[in-house]
Amino acid sequence: MGSFNRLVVLAILIFIDSYSFAQSNYESQFELAKNLMSEKKYFDAITEFKRLLFFENDDENIFIAYSLLGDCYKAGAKFDESIYYYTLSEINSKSSGQIYDAQIKIIRSNILRRTTNRALTLLDSLEANLKYSDKISEINYWRGWAFIFSDKWDAAADEFSKVDSAKQLSEFCKLTGDKLYSVPLVKAMSFILPGLGQFYTGNYISGVISLGWNVLWGYTAIKAFAADRIFDGIMVSNFLWFRFYRGNFENAQTFAESSNLLQTNKALNWLQTEFTGLKP
Repeated sequence: MGSFNRLVVLAILIFIDSYSFAQSNYESQFELAKNLMSEKKYFDAITEFKRLLFFENDDENIFIAYSLLGDCYKAGAKFDESIYYYTLSEINSKSSGQIYDAQIKIIRSNILRRTTNRALTLLDSLEANLKYSDKISEINYWRGWAFIFSDKWDAAADEFSKVDSAKQLSEFCKLTGDKLYSVPLVKAMSFILPGLGQFYTGNYISGVISLGWNVLWGYTAIKAFAADRIFDGIMVSNFLWFRFYRGNFENAQTFAESSNLLQTNKALNWLQTEFTGLKP
C-alpha cells in the first residue's frame, strides 16, 4: 500500500475514532459547555457547543445546542448572531412547543436590538396561531416590552394591563408616559406664541428671552414697513425676526426631546437594575 493510501486510511481511522469518542462523551461535553455558560465564559462555551454540533446527529440535542448558542451570543450583546442560532434551533425543532420557545427567543433579541417592527410582526403571528391560544398573556407581555424599547410607554402600559402578573409594569409605564412631553405639541405651541413651548417644558428664562427677541424684531419690522422703509423691513423680518421665530420652536423641541430622553433613561435604568421580573 502506498504512503498516500496509508495516510488516507489513517485519517479515516482518526476521524472515526474522534466521532465515536464525541458520541460516547456527549453528556460530559455538554455539561462542560453549560458550565462555561454559567461561569459567563461565553466565548469558550460557544466553542464547545460548536464542537458538539460538529459530531452530533440527534435532533433533540441539536435543537438544544443551537438554542444555547443563541443564549451565549445574546449574553454578549451579539443580537444578530443570537437570532441566527435561534432560527437554526427553530429549524431543528420537533414540536410546536419548541417552535414557540425558539420564536420567543428570537422576539426577545429583536426587542433588545430595537428592531421593534420585526418583534411585533412575530408576536402578531404567534397570537394568530390557534396552537398558542394559551400563550396570549405571555405574548402581550413581550409586546409590552417591545413598546418600551420603542419609547411607546402608553402602548406598553396597555399591553401590560392585559397581564395579571404585570400590573406593576403597567403602572410604571403609565407614570413614565405621563412625564414625557409631546414634541409635536411643544412645536405647535411655540409656533402659535414664541416662548410658550419653553414655558410648557419648564424652561422659563429661555421662554422669556425667546418671546422678548421675537417681540423686539417683530415690532421693529412692522415699524419699518409702516414708515415705508420697505428694504429695512424686509431685512429685519427675514434675517432677524424669522431667524429668532424659527429658532424658538427648534429650541423648544430640543428642550422637550432632552427632557424625554432623561426620563426614558431613568426608566430604563430602573428596569435594568431594580425590576426583578422577566426581562428581554
